[in-house]
Amino acid sequence: MSLPRRRHDAVRPAERRRAARRLDSGEARSIMIGAVVLAVFLYFIKLILLPFVLAGIIAYICTPFLDWAAKRTGWPRLVFAIAVFFLLVAIATLVMIFAAQNLLIEARAMAVELQAMLEHLVRQTVGEGPISLFGASTSPHDLAQAALDRLREWLGQTDQIAVLAGYGLVSVMGAFLTVVLLFYFLASGPRVARGLFWIVPPHRRPLVARIWIRLDPVLMRYFIGVLAVMVYATVAAYIGLGVILGIRHAVLLALLTGVVEIVPVIGPTAAAVIAGLISLRTATGIVNILEYALYATLLRLSIDQIVGPVVLGRAAHVHPVLIIFCFLAGGIVLGIPGVILAVPVALIIKSTLATLYGDEPD
Repeated sequence: MSLPRRRHDAVRPAERRRAARRLDSGEARSIMIGAVVLAVFLYFIKLILLPFVLAGIIAYICTPFLDWAAKRTGWPRLVFAIAVFFLLVAIATLVMIFAAQNLLIEARAMAVELQAMLEHLVRQTVGEGPISLFGASTSPHDLAQAALDRLREWLGQTDQIAVLAGYGLVSVMGAFLTVVLLFYFLASGPRVARGLFWIVPPHRRPLVARIWIRLDPVLMRYFIGVLAVMVYATVAAYIGLGVILGIRHAVLLALLTGVVEIVPVIGPTAAAVIAGLISLRTATGIVNILEYALYATLLRLSIDQIVGPVVLGRAAHVHPVLIIFCFLAGGIVLGIPGVILAVPVALIIKSTLATLYGDEPD
C-alpha cells in the first residue's frame, strides 16, 4: 500500500510541471494584461466603488440562502430577494434610529457640559493649583476655556463647515446608493453574474468557470470569517465598555463597534472616538481616561493583529502575514474599498494561479 502512494507522490510534481508547460503563453499574457487593466480601472473609480462593494458582498452572502429557499419551496427567487431586502433595510433603519436618538442626547449633554468636563479633567491631571506653561501662570479654568475657544474657532471656519457638510452629503448619497444597489444585486444577482461571464471571450470561459468553482467556497468562508470578526468585536466591546468600564449606552456602542468593522480603518476609528467622548462625559478622573485608552488599544490590537488575521487566514487558507499585508496595500491603493477587497483579490489571484498550474485544492 505504501509503494503506490510514494510512486503517486513522486509523479504528481512532474505532472504539474508538464501541465504548467502546456499553459499557453498567450493565455497567461492575456490574464496578466486583463488584471492590470482592471486594477487601473478600479483605481480611477475608487471614489464611487464603496457602495458597489458593500452591496455586492451582502448580496453574495445572501445568495446561497435565496437559491436554497427558491429551490426548496418552488417559489420565484424574487419573492425571497424582496423579503430579505426589506428585512435588512428594516434592521439597519431600526439600529440607525436607536443610535441616532441616543447619540443626539449625548451630543447635546456634552455640548452643554464640555467646558466643565475639560476643566474637571485638567484638575484631576495637574491638581487645583496654578499651572506654569512657558513661563506664564494659568489655571485649569483658563486652560479649559482656551481649549473650548480653539474648538469653536476651528468649527466656525467656513472651510471646515464645508468639509463636514460635504462628508455628510457624500455619506447620505452613498448610503442611499448602497440600498438601491443591494436591491438590484439581491433581485438579479445571477443575471449580473451571467453578464460578467458573458464579457469573457468564449474560448476562455471554461478556464474562468474552473477558477470560479475553486474560488467560490473560499470566498464564502472568508466573508463568513468577516462576520465572525464582527461578532467578536461586538462581544469584546460590550465586555470592555459595559462590564468592566461601566460606560453608558454600552450595548449601543458595542453594536456600533461590531457593525463598523465591515468598513476598516474609518469605521473602527469613528466608533472609538464616539465611545471615548461618551466615556469622557462620565469620567471621574484621569484614571478612567487611561482605562478607556487601554481598552481601546487592546481591542484594536486583538482584532487587527490576532483575531482578524487568524480567523480570516484560516477561513481563506491564507497566512495571517499576507492578510495584514493585503489590508495595508489595499488601503494605500484604493482606500476603504481597497481594504475590503484586498483579501478577496488575493484569493482570486491564488485560485487563478492554482487552476493554471494544476495544483490540488487546499
